[in-house]
Amino acid sequence: MNGRLLMIGVLAVTLAQGEPVKLIFDTDMGNDTDDLMALCMIHNLQSRGAVELLAVTITKDHPQAAAFTDAVNTFYGRPDMPIGVVKGGATPEPGKFNLLADAKNDDGSPRYPHDLKGGDSAPEATGLIRKLLAAQPDNSVSLVQVGFFTNFQRLLDSQPDAHSPLNGKDLVAQKVKVLSIMAGAFQTVNHNTRHLEYNVVKDVPAAQKLAKEWPTPVVWSGYEIGVAAAYPYDSVVRDYGYVKHHPLPEAYALYSPPGHHRPTWDPTALLYAVYPDRGYFDLSPGGHVTVEDNGATWFRPSKDGKGPHRFLVMSPEQTSRVREAIVQLCVTPPAK
Repeated sequence: MNGRLLMIGVLAVTLAQGEPVKLIFDTDMGNDTDDLMALCMIHNLQSRGAVELLAVTITKDHPQAAAFTDAVNTFYGRPDMPIGVVKGGATPEPGKFNLLADAKNDDGSPRYPHDLKGGDSAPEATGLIRKLLAAQPDNSVSLVQVGFFTNFQRLLDSQPDAHSPLNGKDLVAQKVKVLSIMAGAFQTVNHNTRHLEYNVVKDVPAAQKLAKEWPTPVVWSGYEIGVAAAYPYDSVVRDYGYVKHHPLPEAYALYSPPGHHRPTWDPTALLYAVYPDRGYFDLSPGGHVTVEDNGATWFRPSKDGKGPHRFLVMSPEQTSRVREAIVQLCVTPPAK
């Protein structure tokens, strides 16, 4: 009887949770630690059955970005996770913490084993995304973009190939459920109503094209959201001691000064994509976001409130919930 009750309980949890979210994660890994936070969260969400990560694609054009991403995937037990890279993208300089891909233990062995030694050995992101989307059911894939707009803009412009007879825009319209992006600013930031957000200004033409032409719903997590739910530094120094070396606190130490509470920009876009109905965020009315030539984002609500673009809104109570969810999803040990 106990075994039967256990099976019923497991089934109930599975039914309540639903199918895992099919996810492609697009990141400028190495430019900030919030990208790494989001990737750690994804792996722990996959271990609990909430996510099916199809690939990680990278918009930072430096070889170590792919190598470090592979090291993190391997740390979480997924060494064969597909990785695609941008060619000719923004920010080709080294990242402050991607050098951990080459870190050694005292005995000379790799601190974070991995077999992808650099971006030159990885496929170009656009072709990889097309291949993965073509193989998925219609309206089933959630895209999370937390870097520049380059890869997904190129996806829009892509032409039919061996993977699909559809052009990029039609392929996206057929296969993608939602695009959740960390980009822009939609509320006042330090008394500035026209904050120029980093992910936008690094490739303004790509951002403008995507904002204008993307054929599925887009949810924007603005600069102000991640600032409000900053990651507590106490967690960095206290919560990862279950293993001698963990990439997140080591990257944090290389990137931020001691005591700094780092904004959780990228994890908020991920959290919404995976749990849109858990009450972590509210949404603006529907409308359209335009990107100006200087990189400023401008939201205009549609008259009927049903436009394809929305941005995240977060109350003080929600902020506390979001911060705690991000912390717990980051600090969870890798599944054995």
